[in-house]
Amino acid sequence: MEDQYTYVNQKKLKKGFTTGSCGAAAALAAAVLLFEGEELNQVNLITPKGAELRIQIAEAESGDDFAQCGVIKDSGDDPDITNGAMVTVRISRHAEEEIRTDGKWYLDEQEGFSLFLRGGAGIGMVTRAGLSCPPGMWAINPVPRKMIFQQVAAVCRRCSVAGPVYITIEIPEGIRLAEKTFNPQLGIVGGLSVLGTSGIVEPMSEAALVETIRLEIRQKAAEGIRNLLVVPGNYGERFVSEHMRLSLKDGVKCSNFIGNTIDIAVESGIEKLLFVGHAGKLLKIAAGVMNTHSSMADGRMECLAAYGAACGADQEMVQRILNCITVDEALGILEERDGLREAVMEMAMRRMDAHLKRRAGAELQIATVMFTNDRGILGATPQAEEMIRLIRSAGDTKGENKA
Repeated sequence: MEDQYTYVNQKKLKKGFTTGSCGAAAALAAAVLLFEGEELNQVNLITPKGAELRIQIAEAESGDDFAQCGVIKDSGDDPDITNGAMVTVRISRHAEEEIRTDGKWYLDEQEGFSLFLRGGAGIGMVTRAGLSCPPGMWAINPVPRKMIFQQVAAVCRRCSVAGPVYITIEIPEGIRLAEKTFNPQLGIVGGLSVLGTSGIVEPMSEAALVETIRLEIRQKAAEGIRNLLVVPGNYGERFVSEHMRLSLKDGVKCSNFIGNTIDIAVESGIEKLLFVGHAGKLLKIAAGVMNTHSSMADGRMECLAAYGAACGADQEMVQRILNCITVDEALGILEERDGLREAVMEMAMRRMDAHLKRRAGAELQIATVMFTNDRGILGATPQAEEMIRLIRSAGDTKGENKA
């Protein structure tokens, strides 16, 4: 792996690779074994972020119409429960009738051939709406799906393969490992999710993450930035870019550390702070939660249920909300009654505003915009519009100065 190590607080930490990268590497090796007859000991893989991985193939077997290869997951120095687990991919030209027709395949249509992908042993099945995979389908997230399809498709084109190709990914220990995760609560049953957005696992402890946020905010302050944009992660970064004409070049990611980020902003002399985040995280702030990691606290459904009741939801609706797994699912229930979702969001934003301002104190002005990917902006606190204008104006001015 290029840039195999990262330094955090002067400590050298080894990077790893995601289950998605494992699946893509195993799929490439299996495709080469099936269609070219070559058993590979190692494959080279380019991740979605452009990094090159060299991944060892731990096992391989083949028959008349199939090949299967396995990769051992290496999470580096990140404390990941899947570290050391085997990820296998089986590629075949045929599938049993009952499996082939069960409708649980992800499909990638190519010119001259079609790729079908599903999970097997140890891969979870999605049972609830609001996740990255539709209910009733295997928990193989979009980026890993694309990575696997790309690797197999490249071999198929090189070998002039025609017709259907069936791909099955498995994590044999997945059922046991999933018991240590939040998958059952999220609506993923029977195993693990195949995850990854960058292909790389970046090892960082909680303390190291907070220190990284501190460094970035201090750097922004040293550059003269006083109005700071903050998003928890990739969803927020994409949303502000696509829907708000804002750039994270003038802001920072705070991960789950809402309270720490506010404290650091005050220490660094930031005057105005704008949080933009997905409701799945930011709704927790309405309950006073300042570290939004799922292992620390939640409160999303409790807030929506309580505010729903205060705004006129009946007992049956409140109970349904409390049984929800995702925010989008709960919002769908609120939308069954005209104006109820809007009233609940207004109350949630007021509560969020109060908790954030209490943490920020008198020295820092703070505002929030909350969204979901499906519904767009759900609510904003009173000062948000002015802060958006100021941050956007500062970014436009920088662009003019560089031109």
